[in-house]
Amino acid sequence: MRINDVILRTVVKVVVFIILTLGVSLFFSGHHAPGGGFIGGLVLASGIILLYITYDIETVQRKMPVDFKKVAALGVLIAVGTGLLSIYFNFPFLSHTDGYYQFPFIGEKHLTTVTLFEAGVALTVIGTIVTMILSISEDE
Repeated sequence: MRINDVILRTVVKVVVFIILTLGVSLFFSGHHAPGGGFIGGLVLASGIILLYITYDIETVQRKMPVDFKKVAALGVLIAVGTGLLSIYFNFPFLSHTDGYYQFPFIGEKHLTTVTLFEAGVALTVIGTIVTMILSISEDE
C-alpha cells in the first residue's frame, strides 16, 4: 500500500534546501565562529538522510548517483594530504597559511588552508554517516 505523501515530499524539498544551506554556512563560518567541517558535514549528511527517509533509497540513488564510501575516502585523502603538503614545504605537519578572498554572493571571506582540511573532514563525515545509515537500513 502506497501512502499519499505529497505534502511530506513537498515540505521535505524545502527543508532539505534549508538544511543544506545551513550546512554550507556552518562549514564556512567554522574558522571564526562555531561550526567547521565536522558540524557542517553532520548537517549536510542529515539533509541527505532526510531525502533517503522521505523517498526510497533507489529513487534517491537514481537522482544522486554518489558512492558515499568513495566520498569518505576522498575526504580522508584531502585531510591527510593537506597535512602532508605542509611537510613538503618544510613546515610542521598541518601548518597552514591564510588570506582574504572575494566570492560572489557571500562577499569577502578569510580563507586558510585549514579550509581544505575542513573540507576533507566534512566529506569524511558525510560519507561515513550516510554509508552507516544506508548499511543499517539494508539489514532488514
